[in-house]
Amino acid sequence: MKNTTSIHFFYMLPFSGETRSKPFITAFFFLMYVVGVLINSSIITVICLEDQLHKPMYLFICNLSIVDIFYTSVTIPKLLHMLLSGNHIVSSAQCYTQLSFITGAASAEGILLFIMAYDRYVAICIPLYYSRILNQRNCSLITIGMWAAAFLNSLLFVLSALYMSSCHSNLIHQFYCDAKSLTKITCTCRPLFLLVAGAEILVIIFVPFLCTCVSYVKIFSVIFKMKSEESRRKAFSTFSSHVTVISIYYGTCLTGYLIPAYSDVLDLAFNVVWTTITPMINPIIYSLQNANVKTVMLKFLNGKFFL
Repeated sequence: MKNTTSIHFFYMLPFSGETRSKPFITAFFFLMYVVGVLINSSIITVICLEDQLHKPMYLFICNLSIVDIFYTSVTIPKLLHMLLSGNHIVSSAQCYTQLSFITGAASAEGILLFIMAYDRYVAICIPLYYSRILNQRNCSLITIGMWAAAFLNSLLFVLSALYMSSCHSNLIHQFYCDAKSLTKITCTCRPLFLLVAGAEILVIIFVPFLCTCVSYVKIFSVIFKMKSEESRRKAFSTFSSHVTVISIYYGTCLTGYLIPAYSDVLDLAFNVVWTTITPMINPIIYSLQNANVKTVMLKFLNGKFFL
């Protein structure tokens, strides 16, 4: 039988200890973090302060920017601390706290993307009922419910992962604590963890993805029936950015699950894209695709926003 030990701390080794590359790696992640937080913070500020953007679609974009800030703030500052101090030891409490916030952010994004798809469905397919279905009260309840469901799922997931035993070592070849890295160093997964993980994949990933696809089919059918080319172009432009963002989200999720368990390099590359580059790309996609956001952002940059 294999010897098992309870895990009290983890040793993170994300970049195989190549000291010559450390300054470039540190500068890259610092730049990604600053740019990502600045872009997302600007989107949140503009949407909150501009009255014409106080609409359901922009409320959901604002929440997406909050989720993206969560991704980078939970992972990159700790990575920078490890790179600058040389201390790669992470306590189990720190690791599971990081896992909790990452899982919560991922769950919130999955639910949020489905809500945004439903918003576009109502706006394009049944526009006369838009103000009734997505009024201020309903949008507030949807937002509260989304975050509550995300972090309840996160709490259940982390509680089910606690007290797992390590087989050979507590070395993690990753720059943050994620579920896949933790399961690599455990002898057996507890039945509760497998149950919660399966339920999470079904409820947080598969069901929203299926509902989103149904919404897209109905949206496309309505757009193709429009007689005016201008109406089709305008309707398509209102949700094309969402199609791009959701493709990136589910593309990275699918890639993460398909990456072989023994491929630490591919896992690392995937997580870098998922937690640092994607949160910076999402608001740029929405800003470039949405004329109202671009107009207000230009006013903000030109200093006319507060005049």
